[in-house]
Amino acid sequence: MTDRTELTASYLDRVRAHGAVASELIGSQPDNEMLVAFYQGRFLSRPLFLGHRERVRLQADLENLHSALTALPERLFGGDLGAFARAVGMAEVQVSAILRSRGSAVTKQVRADMYVDGSGFKLLEYNMGSALGGLDVGEMSRALLEHPLMREFAAEHRLGFADFTTEKLHDIVVESGFAPQDDPVVVIADWPSSYADLAPYVALTVDHWRARGINVHGCHVGELAVRDGAVRLGDLKVDIIHRLFLIEDLLESPEAAALLDPLLDAAAAGQVKIFTPMESEAFASKGALAMLSDERNRHLLTEPERDSLDRILPWTRMLRPGKVTLEDGEQVELLDYVFSHQDDLVLKPTLLHGGQGVLLGWDEQVTPQLWHERVTAGLDGPFLVQRRIAPLTEYFPDERGELVPWLVVWGIFGAQRGFGGIYARATTLESGTGVVNTARGAYAGTGFHQLAPDEAA
Repeated sequence: MTDRTELTASYLDRVRAHGAVASELIGSQPDNEMLVAFYQGRFLSRPLFLGHRERVRLQADLENLHSALTALPERLFGGDLGAFARAVGMAEVQVSAILRSRGSAVTKQVRADMYVDGSGFKLLEYNMGSALGGLDVGEMSRALLEHPLMREFAAEHRLGFADFTTEKLHDIVVESGFAPQDDPVVVIADWPSSYADLAPYVALTVDHWRARGINVHGCHVGELAVRDGAVRLGDLKVDIIHRLFLIEDLLESPEAAALLDPLLDAAAAGQVKIFTPMESEAFASKGALAMLSDERNRHLLTEPERDSLDRILPWTRMLRPGKVTLEDGEQVELLDYVFSHQDDLVLKPTLLHGGQGVLLGWDEQVTPQLWHERVTAGLDGPFLVQRRIAPLTEYFPDERGELVPWLVVWGIFGAQRGFGGIYARATTLESGTGVVNTARGAYAGTGFHQLAPDEAA
């Protein structure tokens, strides 16, 4: 069995030997209308690689993280989900939405965004719910395998890939309480203000899911109505609302809550299922990670949870005055420490997505004055500080066949049936971009993992 480093080195050696360049190595991805619509034609020139033992341990660590996160309301708040949501920084209108949209069990639809440093995988944030970017990694993987070099390399090293779309479609039905033969009516629903930009991609996704046997339609929330004891899109009775809208959309305007209230009431009355329930966003809050990182809560974790969190979770604390314990056991005043260790910390809002509001202390444009102002402004608000991670550099072939250094975020999907695939996002080191996000111009890609000896290729 080999690991990601050996697999990557071997693949890049082969690329150099064949003189292959980026435009051919990306396969047919530029011909895929759905991929181009979402990723704007920015495709990484190779996949990421993951060894079998690495995948097994990483999957176990992320499953332990999920169990620890979802137990926080019980372990810290006596089972009060509302109190937990408030503690991670949610407003009352968001807490209300969460309490009216709860599942029988917390979703397994997740994507852990991680860096790899010298000691292994380290968690940046933990996304949970239905609005996860990168669900097309299966399509990307199939397109890469169309190139003989990648196809032969995958066969030689017993590499496979997980298709997250397949896992998502399974979970939409199963987590909503239906059987596959029930053929429920699904709508992919976005928020009105963002739907105009996303509508073309939603339409292509609808076509793709229909080809896989899902009775699905696209819309925005304002197009749904509750009447005659059901949620309807026009005259069509809806069974499942696949949610693209986010909990932060409820803060868009005073009218936002009123738009969603009828659907939440319908969900509470059992007239429709929302996939995923709004509660998933509380567990995906970075504030929840701060609770797990806090040494005062360590005794509440099981031994496997502690071992996993020690490996993958960097030091993370809510931005509050008072003493905290560092990794080496030293106790310090948090604010004094944050002000004096700017280069080693990142300031993050607990709830926003896509890198919004993130301030990198080591960024050359972040002066000590700006750092002090932003930290002071965030004090006692929904903000936290997290230890800086020093990611290893990954190399990708360019159009001349030369290897270029990139900064890579690994997105590791999880689902009901386990490992859900790898979503890569990256920017060149030369770009100087500190927050890797496709909305900010990052390139997207996928990953292959090594199969076990008894696992079918």
